[in-house]
Amino acid sequence: MTIAAAQTIPKRNNIPTNLADHIRLSNLAADHGAKLIVFPEMSITGYERELAKSLAFVPEDERLAALRALSQAKDIVILAGAPILLVTDLHIGMFVLRPGFPDMVYTKQFLHDGEEKYFTPGINTDLQFGLGNEIVSLAICADITNPIHPARASALDTSLYIASIFYTPSGIDEGLSDLQSYAKELSMNVLMSNFGGPSYDYLSAGESTFWTNSGELAGRFAGTGEGLLIMNKLDNTWEQKVLKIG
Repeated sequence: MTIAAAQTIPKRNNIPTNLADHIRLSNLAADHGAKLIVFPEMSITGYERELAKSLAFVPEDERLAALRALSQAKDIVILAGAPILLVTDLHIGMFVLRPGFPDMVYTKQFLHDGEEKYFTPGINTDLQFGLGNEIVSLAICADITNPIHPARASALDTSLYIASIFYTPSGIDEGLSDLQSYAKELSMNVLMSNFGGPSYDYLSAGESTFWTNSGELAGRFAGTGEGLLIMNKLDNTWEQKVLKIG
């Protein structure tokens, strides 16, 4: 099993360029054998609040057609973030594009202070899917600040907990500590994807990371920048490959 976390540097108000980055990095991950790639929080638009409604995606959004085709052609699950409008509510969401399946949408359950002015908390708790021998659960940023979220995933026999994040340098240490503790205490492999450069006028800390279900740090994209953290599982051992771009 091979999985990947993307570190991207989103362009503000430039969805076509950001989607092109998703296609480029997803192709690169697939060429290295990855069966799943996760992007950071609201990766398609960059992290936005005030502009989120004007940039919002909808389920089955036609702008994702090229990513869907890539998922099918390369047999890779693509987890891409965006503000998503469901019925009348705007959510911080993640599209789950799986070869051979309809799109699924995960919505962020727990919001950061200030996000409630623009977004509604998620409505589809406990979204899971299978990937090889893994049972996958998803989290978006502040979801991991509430221990209820990873505990619920563990109770549902999750083996791979995936966090799509936007961490700044001031928040990264606490976030990494929380995720490592969940890996160890709840016996889940944990993969985290963070931006590799600024968004919403905030710096990003990068440091996309992977922990095994014993809490061992097995993979790390050191610092910022664009690229991939690729994790390959051989028997019960995970090995990393870091691809830095530029």
